[in-house]
Amino acid sequence: MTNSVPAERAVAFSGVVKAFGPLRAVDGVDLEILRGETVALLGRNGAGKSTAISLLLGLDAPDAGRVELFGGPPADAVRAGHVGAMLQEGRLVPRVTVRELVSFVAGRYPAPLPVGEALALAGIEELAGRRVDKLSGGQTQRVRFALALAGTPSLIVLDEPTAALDVEARQAFWASMRAYARRGHTVLFSTHYLEEADRHADRIVVMDHGRIVADGTGEQVKRSAGGSTVSLDLAGRGTEGLTLLPGVVAVEVRGDRARLRTEDSDATVIALARLGAIRGLEVTAASLDEAFLALTTAPLTPEAV
Repeated sequence: MTNSVPAERAVAFSGVVKAFGPLRAVDGVDLEILRGETVALLGRNGAGKSTAISLLLGLDAPDAGRVELFGGPPADAVRAGHVGAMLQEGRLVPRVTVRELVSFVAGRYPAPLPVGEALALAGIEELAGRRVDKLSGGQTQRVRFALALAGTPSLIVLDEPTAALDVEARQAFWASMRAYARRGHTVLFSTHYLEEADRHADRIVVMDHGRIVADGTGEQVKRSAGGSTVSLDLAGRGTEGLTLLPGVVAVEVRGDRARLRTEDSDATVIALARLGAIRGLEVTAASLDEAFLALTTAPLTPEAV
């Protein structure tokens, strides 16, 4: 049974600021996440992702601005069982079995998911009788996912959920997450695996130095950082005029081949065709990795915030 909440917005940040001394970990963030969305939160270490998640969960209070979950304070949504979280910090209670731990956590919620269903969604049915302090790192991650699901939360927050998982376990995790999202639940996850964000998120939010620098679908984020690359053989004709072509923002030459970074690949290709410069023509979309690097800069401090 899904918790019933009235607000269409699952998450709302309005002018949120959080500082630690001179460092503004979150610097005037405005963000809305609608119910049913799956959103990836990306950023380099120190970009402010962890602080934003702490504010969202009510683990910390903003210095300015307002954070709301389902139209009210985060603490109210957490107490009502509308929120589940899978965080990197913290250890599981030792000397109990997986089933005992999931059952205990589920019992703290007003409308919990049946324990067997939580175990099945997390892919750990075979671990139900194992002690949690005898699990591998990847198995522990999946138990954390089951605990996050235990209360049937309307919003689930996942902080680096596939850390310590091998390729097969990562694929199984995302299959479980998609199954939960298809029930109409809202998912917010942070990850350093950019291909996971591109593949599994409806929307990608990129933070840099405490601010949101990109917000949109994977394709929109890629286009915001230069769009596409048009490559062609120069055939000895030189590069004069290439920087003036429509859409072109940068030109790189490797040997006798030019790579044009363009915001409008169609316009660039049409202009090249008019010049008769289409030998060995190739158009490729920018990768999310390239967009991420273009949108973000090195952190001011090595400490993650």
